[in-house]
Amino acid sequence: MQTIFALATARGKAGVAVIRISGPDAFDVGRRLVVSLPRPGQFRLRDVLSATGEVVDRGLVLAFRAPGSFTGEDVVELQLHGSVAVVRAVEDAIRATGLARMAEPGEFTQRALLNDMLDLTQVEGLGRLIDAETEAQRKLAQASFDGGLSKEAEAWRASLIRAAALLEASIDFVDEDVPVDVIPEVLALLEGLRSQFQQEALGAVVAERLGAGFEVAIIGAPNAGKSTLLNALAGRDIAITSEIAGTTRDVIEARLDVSGLPVTFLDTAGLRDTDDVVEKIGVDRAVGRALGADLRILLETDDWLEPAALAGKIDFRYRAKSDQGGGVSGLTGVGIDVLITDVEQSLVERMAMVRSTVTERQREGMERARHALEMALGVLCSSGELELAAEHVRDAQRSLDSVIGRVDVENVLGEIFSRFCIGK
Repeated sequence: MQTIFALATARGKAGVAVIRISGPDAFDVGRRLVVSLPRPGQFRLRDVLSATGEVVDRGLVLAFRAPGSFTGEDVVELQLHGSVAVVRAVEDAIRATGLARMAEPGEFTQRALLNDMLDLTQVEGLGRLIDAETEAQRKLAQASFDGGLSKEAEAWRASLIRAAALLEASIDFVDEDVPVDVIPEVLALLEGLRSQFQQEALGAVVAERLGAGFEVAIIGAPNAGKSTLLNALAGRDIAITSEIAGTTRDVIEARLDVSGLPVTFLDTAGLRDTDDVVEKIGVDRAVGRALGADLRILLETDDWLEPAALAGKIDFRYRAKSDQGGGVSGLTGVGIDVLITDVEQSLVERMAMVRSTVTERQREGMERARHALEMALGVLCSSGELELAAEHVRDAQRSLDSVIGRVDVENVLGEIFSRFCIGK
């Protein structure tokens, strides 16, 4: 592989800038910049030289000998002062050696994958960790980066191999007396795995929502105080409030951090029958967004008529503009803490479903594995064709292996690494 380099910190003026060099010529490049590299695993303060031998900056230099680095290759890191001019001069000096090129987005992490320092699920966890905005997102991403799914997958893989081996043994000795009937054990293994894969898939849906942010729709009749409540939740005026019914014509959003969970509250148009063409569009949009939301909060009034589309789908009901028990007032703030607690507890319960699978790609792989197991179980419980059942078990294993990157991952690498920044 070619030696690559890039700024690993954000571009622009900063206190510190880190430039990373990785590859077979990393140490040679480093010696041309600082003359004397520290021993691998150590760091030293060194003058960093330009392409013409001038001192550009003085900073910390670290060296890592393969495979004891993030990428699994020889790595040199320069921790410099975060001047735009310094960074540019050092990059020019590296380029002038002719031994290294600028890294592509995610290329350092891609090399860590190719050198078996990370598996595919850890790579995706790292990507999510970089993008995490809330504590819940960080914890889930960290669990993936730490290899949570990888460890689970190894146990599942062992069970699949055991089931396949039992089936193969029965096939090989079909004309002989096998001392033990292996089918009950195979069925138990496959049933257990199918249940676990199903739970993983359900948890992955919630994990995907965590990544994008949960949506909570505030619904009610016109002039029920929905916009006032949204403004109170957001702590600023983001929705127009008026005594005139039907002021809100479109969905207005406010994204908040609710105890570490990213939650977008939706202020929707008042739901009522109307002849106003524009208001009717707003009502239709309100119903659509409410149906697509994770939770629906109703601010109940005497004139509330529940649309048929929302029947049985309202999660929480509070008396609108009320300071009494069970009521919420965006104007006075009464009941808002109860509303927030209700939302938090409901979403935390959903988060309990999240196990290890956190991305759509992983969920799809688990779904394919589950489907293959169902096919195998169907065959064993009906026709008893062991060869066909064994092939379905192998399909499940291949789907599981694709989740953690053991096989057939070339088609997903490009998209995954394109989301990383240049210095990662």
